[in-house]
Amino acid sequence: MHDGRPLGAAGRAQLVSALTGYAATARELGATAITFLGTEPIRQAADAARIVHDVGRATGEPLTVLSHEEEAYLTIIGVTVGQPVEHDTLVVDIGGGSSEFGLVGPARAAAAWGLRLGSARLTARHAEHDPPSREEVGAMAGEARMVLDPAPPAAPRNIVGVGGTASNLVKLLPEAMVDRTLTPARLRAIQRVLAAEPAEAAALRFGINPIRARLLPAGGAIVGAILERYGVDLMRVSDASLREGAILAVHHAGASWRDRLADLAHGWRG
Repeated sequence: MHDGRPLGAAGRAQLVSALTGYAATARELGATAITFLGTEPIRQAADAARIVHDVGRATGEPLTVLSHEEEAYLTIIGVTVGQPVEHDTLVVDIGGGSSEFGLVGPARAAAAWGLRLGSARLTARHAEHDPPSREEVGAMAGEARMVLDPAPPAAPRNIVGVGGTASNLVKLLPEAMVDRTLTPARLRAIQRVLAAEPAEAAALRFGINPIRARLLPAGGAIVGAILERYGVDLMRVSDASLREGAILAVHHAGASWRDRLADLAHGWRG
């Protein structure tokens, strides 16, 4: 789905069919509450209201289309597992078309923002070769720095990366797989690995989706620019994300979970 275009009748029917099946399976397994969440593709769809209507009518459960802020808060909750945040922490989810940022700290209100900075976007704009040339990777990094320049100022002690970009980057370097962290030096090593062979070969060797592998040079450039922008020399990579955060938030706050997200992002488990 492209920005502003409708999913269309066939796409809506496919989505409704999938969610109806998921709901039935969840109920069979004993689920008493079902929460459907929509993120950037639904936010951008021209027929988003129709999608929400069709899903609700077919499944009997509402589809909640999250804002950028809500998505970021749920991701923070997933990463922290509801534990009180002790240091200013920036959580970043690098997507294909945009990236979501969530910032929380013990003495600051939770904040969230989204930027039109994504690995597919940068790849389409700058990468003509497979693998991309050094100049093309440099151009992607340059655009990432430019997009990040007006981002809200912060001095986080910790940066946590979530989602497919970060989790696949660590697969390319054994030492990164051990402690699940990315540093500027490791990112340079990862770019050398990606520059050595086409994406399809790298995907086969490292067990990565081929489409995702094609986007990883841009993903690495974005991670490097984020570390540079916020003056932190390490990004921790977490497998937990929005999904885990939603489960925790709904379980803890019940029907009012959406109204309490900014507070829940600070943690509640003593």
